Amino acid sequence: MSDFDLVLTGQVVRTDRVIENGYVAIRGGTVELVGSGEPPAARERQDFGKSYVLPGAVDAQVHSKSQLGQEDFIWSTRAAAAGGVTTVVDMPYDAGFLVCTGDRVRQKIKEAGEQTRVDFALYGTIDPADGPKHIAGMVEAGVSAFKFSTFNTDSKRFPRIPPQDLYACFTEIGRFGLAAGVHNENDEMVRAAMASVEASGVTDYRAHALSRPPVTETLAMAEVYELGAHSGCSTHVVHCSVGRGYDLCEAYRQQGFDTTVEACIHYLTLDEENDVARLGGKAKINPPVRPRAEVEALWRHLAAGHVTVVSTDHVSWSESRKADPVMLKNSSGVPGLEVLYPLLVKGLIERRLDIALAARLLAANPARLFRFGHRKGALERGRDADVVVMAHAPHRYNPEESGHNFVTWSPYAGIELPYRPVATYLRGKLVFNGKDVLAAPGTGAFVRPPALRPSLAKNESVAA
Repeated sequence: MSDFDLVLTGQVVRTDRVIENGYVAIRGGTVELVGSGEPPAARERQDFGKSYVLPGAVDAQVHSKSQLGQEDFIWSTRAAAAGGVTTVVDMPYDAGFLVCTGDRVRQKIKEAGEQTRVDFALYGTIDPADGPKHIAGMVEAGVSAFKFSTFNTDSKRFPRIPPQDLYACFTEIGRFGLAAGVHNENDEMVRAAMASVEASGVTDYRAHALSRPPVTETLAMAEVYELGAHSGCSTHVVHCSVGRGYDLCEAYRQQGFDTTVEACIHYLTLDEENDVARLGGKAKINPPVRPRAEVEALWRHLAAGHVTVVSTDHVSWSESRKADPVMLKNSSGVPGLEVLYPLLVKGLIERRLDIALAARLLAANPARLFRFGHRKGALERGRDADVVVMAHAPHRYNPEESGHNFVTWSPYAGIELPYRPVATYLRGKLVFNGKDVLAAPGTGAFVRPPALRPSLAKNESVAA
């Protein structure tokens, strides 16, 4: 009789090392044994040779429903499965539906549960008129973190929360030990810069970065980290495009505060002088993609351990909302779920960095950040058997050819990728075979933190 349901063999990537000639043994949807050498008996065995066997990614920042009639969870989680992302953390800014009460969280859980092909967790937020009064209800409903913005993208869908209200919310969130994530751009300075750019007559690709200079980002980061320091709340910046921001996060962390920071994959891949100049609106993202010198600064911070997680900030706007020749008129954001893992692996290999960084930045650290590290994020005994196998198979990325994306455009189209996912397992079940997504809508399960207690923030804090 076989001891295990499934054994996978290959180069097994843990958070601290690569196990050559390794194996992962799975029983009942969880990892039961990880080792090297001769694998144990199992009802099924898949030998992946020299391919990397990695923990499935937890994408910390996904917008599945930002545009009505566009992408939904059926499509976002299809791209996720094809890219080795086994858990998506979805943002609360859905078109026409701000996820800002316990009832709205429960409604989204129900709707997403009927559509998702991989597992999912949720951010909650607030209506500015409500302040912190619904935070406890959203915690009870199961959110994994809260999201706020210091910039008013949209007064209804994506509102600015002023500092006094952020402080009140942080104080309440701190009671439950969850993290407060913040979109970091100073509203007043951005609006002044935008007015200056518009008055100058610059309308091409340069307009976007000019309208959001680096100081608008770091000023907001200093504000939110200081609010976190005074309120006792774990404070997370959900995207940072400039090296100075990582210096700020590390300085607060060295002072003993639970500050974390996220590097979206576009900030590690694209640059202003080459990619934004070429792509225009299809590379418009808030905060902006910066010059190549900042890209390399972010990689130095990543190598030094100053980046907590890497994410996509995935959103699939219709192409019509990304093609205006007047740069500032385009919607901000890009799709990326299908290539998160391949792009990070490419960058690590090119810079001769340890592949185990991918397991930390895409799996272990985000799982801890969202307080479900007891269940997700690593190839460890007792964790969900969420696995991606990355094989050496050089190719140029073509989002239209794969068929797994709602939109056929991507700022990453044409990039040469050395590795690609050839298998994705969700809780021990094959959901992507290298060509087809096998998981039907409704396969995914809702993931939430365990029962919360005042000491949770200390016990589950994230080391960079």
